[in-house]
Amino acid sequence: MSTLTRFSVQPLSSMTRRLADVASARREPDLVIQGARVLSTYSERFLDGREVWISGGRIAAVKPSGSYRGGSAKLYDAKGGIIAPGLVDPHIHIESSMVTACAYAEAALLNGTTTIFCDSHEIGNVMDVAGVEAMLEDARQAPLSIFLTVPSTVPATTPDLETAGGDLTPDKIAALFDKWPEAVALGEKMDFVPVAMGDERSHAILAAALERGRPVSGHVYGREFVAAYAASGVTDTHEAIDRDIADDLLEAGVWIFLRGGPPTTPWHSLPQAIKTITELGASHKRVAVCTDDRDAEDLLAFGLDWVTREAVKCGMRPEEAWAMGSLHGATRFGMEGEIGGLGGGRRADLVLLNDDLTPVSTWYGGELVVDGKKITPILDEALSKPYRYPDTAYHTVKLPKNLKLTPELPRETVVAHTIRTELPGITLGHVTVTLEPANDWQAHFDKHDLCFVTVVERHGKSAGNVAHGLLNGFGLRQGAVASSVGHDSHNIIVAGTNAADMQVALDAIEEKQGGVCVVMDGKVTAMVPLPIAGLLSDKRVHHVADEVKSLKLEWEKAGCTIAYMGFNLIPLSVIPEIRITDKGLVLVPEMVISPLFEKA
Repeated sequence: MSTLTRFSVQPLSSMTRRLADVASARREPDLVIQGARVLSTYSERFLDGREVWISGGRIAAVKPSGSYRGGSAKLYDAKGGIIAPGLVDPHIHIESSMVTACAYAEAALLNGTTTIFCDSHEIGNVMDVAGVEAMLEDARQAPLSIFLTVPSTVPATTPDLETAGGDLTPDKIAALFDKWPEAVALGEKMDFVPVAMGDERSHAILAAALERGRPVSGHVYGREFVAAYAASGVTDTHEAIDRDIADDLLEAGVWIFLRGGPPTTPWHSLPQAIKTITELGASHKRVAVCTDDRDAEDLLAFGLDWVTREAVKCGMRPEEAWAMGSLHGATRFGMEGEIGGLGGGRRADLVLLNDDLTPVSTWYGGELVVDGKKITPILDEALSKPYRYPDTAYHTVKLPKNLKLTPELPRETVVAHTIRTELPGITLGHVTVTLEPANDWQAHFDKHDLCFVTVVERHGKSAGNVAHGLLNGFGLRQGAVASSVGHDSHNIIVAGTNAADMQVALDAIEEKQGGVCVVMDGKVTAMVPLPIAGLLSDKRVHHVADEVKSLKLEWEKAGCTIAYMGFNLIPLSVIPEIRITDKGLVLVPEMVISPLFEKA
């Protein structure tokens, strides 16, 4: 195991005498960061002329410049830069980055993030408890503090509507809490309608957390659900999409995590939700910022530091915004005595910032892991020894042969239920079109702006379920695109204009045991292989970021009107108005299966 992990720093209970001696100048610190301005998240002020004394990976004291008179301590000259606590991301999904926890750590630390709270419901949907526990083992070896919010909604709906690889029952969730100390909360309860309606299983899962004193994270749309959701014990959400629901949530006692999505994605809700503070005058004391989902390329370019700067652009003072990015997330999970501020006894998870809050250097547990925006040898060594997932994680794509990937061409006039891929791509429109008899599918495609979409069950739990659909307005004019990251059950979704290219895409994913790809004229033109659970690469983050960048270029060249991360949401059967799973077309919120064709 790498020596640079969360466990490299001893518990405060075993270090209090040592730290008191250092703070009182009876013992030499290990490191003194000199010549700094300090960003205090406790008082939300900039304090000029400070130095930070560090011992055993913890802060012993923050003192006026010149307090250290020389000795054996290492010295680091901040040259007037800002020293702030490392960022704390209260809600993320590691799997969205398509890299492992160990690889994720590199991008996080480059962006000044030293602690994350992850919900691993993606790998849970593929591998059940075994997947969640593998990611926890991965997290323990990572050079980053990673805590788990236990996946609460696996599967997202029911076996009548989709086939998942996992089924996290109340008993399994309770066992994860009891076995893993880093399981600190219940993950986002996505089935907010069943929660509000008093569904027995949903509330049994809530009880597993509440009985153990664990907080419950949420995911809710619609002001009409807020009261029942809060009454059910949910105390945070990252899904406040506008000012008014954000205000309702705060008044109901629910923490808000303002989600900053890259501006090209449909989940940049921070600018609207923050208006509960900037327009309605709410306090920011129970508001944090989070990233939620990032692919590998966006993880490097749009980290939590970027989200924090977005909060400044929307009207928060820099000191307030950084507190929302660090102390507030720590406080929400009861860890403000360990992380999120520069008080004595806290972990020495620190960031050197320039004046616009851009991270320049990062210390993790007192070790300099990023210096001048480049990783240091100690971090590079830690990243070179990643956790190896179990062999079963590399064999999760189980497909039968001779699958029929396209529907039969109607021989009579029919009404087709199609999925309109409306920008920005989270809500999908239910559009009916009349298909009159034609000699081939291309005539229908040209007339109605259609292409095929197919979902293939890949967990080996059915007799090869395949569901056919039609995308309206997706923009694909030739070839095929495919992904094994079909939220949330993570079956394979393939869109295309012809069965041959769709089969090439499916074969490529089966060969690599997961991935996202583009196919043109029978050839794979771009692919991000995801061999771990069909969700994760086993490569370093920069390598995967390069693969993602190439994929995006080919994806755009193919004409697709929504990005691949939006495409991955087409099977997500809990968001309106229509979706497709391996069981067929699902109408939302009716939660019923619809036929593809009906008589005209």
